[in-house]
Amino acid sequence: MALRKKCRTIRCGLFPLCYFVCIFILPSLFATAGELSTSASDKTPPVTEIALNLNDSTIWDSGVGEGFRAGTQNLGVNAGIAYGVTILGSEERHHLALLSVSYGRIIGGVKGTDSWFRGNWELRGEIFGGGQFNSESSWLVGFTPHVRYHFATGSPWVPYVDLGVGATLTGIREPDLGGSFQFNLQGSVGVNYFFKDGLAINLEGRYIHLSSAGIFEPNNGVNSTGIFFGVSKFF
Repeated sequence: MALRKKCRTIRCGLFPLCYFVCIFILPSLFATAGELSTSASDKTPPVTEIALNLNDSTIWDSGVGEGFRAGTQNLGVNAGIAYGVTILGSEERHHLALLSVSYGRIIGGVKGTDSWFRGNWELRGEIFGGGQFNSESSWLVGFTPHVRYHFATGSPWVPYVDLGVGATLTGIREPDLGGSFQFNLQGSVGVNYFFKDGLAINLEGRYIHLSSAGIFEPNNGVNSTGIFFGVSKFF
């Protein structure tokens, strides 16, 4: 009975995001896959033509992995599991299953062109939702603005660091939280792999903190770390 209740809670938290993904994100990704399938059935172009196509990309500054052009946008879908840790005052572990959709835009051109940290800044907005699946099951949804820095490596592998601060509504309560409204702080390190121009899969490690900044008591906070997988369309 308890297991069924937990499953219903998580499904209720994920349903709105799943609906958004199915209506707005997946059609774009399927269209891209259809273009890839159609192009594969045609005669393979010469190597020189492939090189020209890469240079003519609408997202790269001067070639694959050499930094993004200013104004490049992306839509992403991510999912993962974050396991609770009892640090920074938390009394219980809070294991979270989360799904998110995001939109981002590259701000300005390539920075640090002659340095090891050559890359681009990106501003992102993320909507997420899901549930707690250990101890007492519960739900959470939220919105988080992010700042992300992409490192230009000159290859399809593009690592990044990310920091976000936003707002959350949740049913998680004592002994660590005391109200529905909570702030969320997120930090992550990850990498995008571009298997096709404009289309990437990504893997990241993420830390998530929830607390109310003293608005509600108790305010011990929720702290969780986990691995997230996703796919992004750059355009």
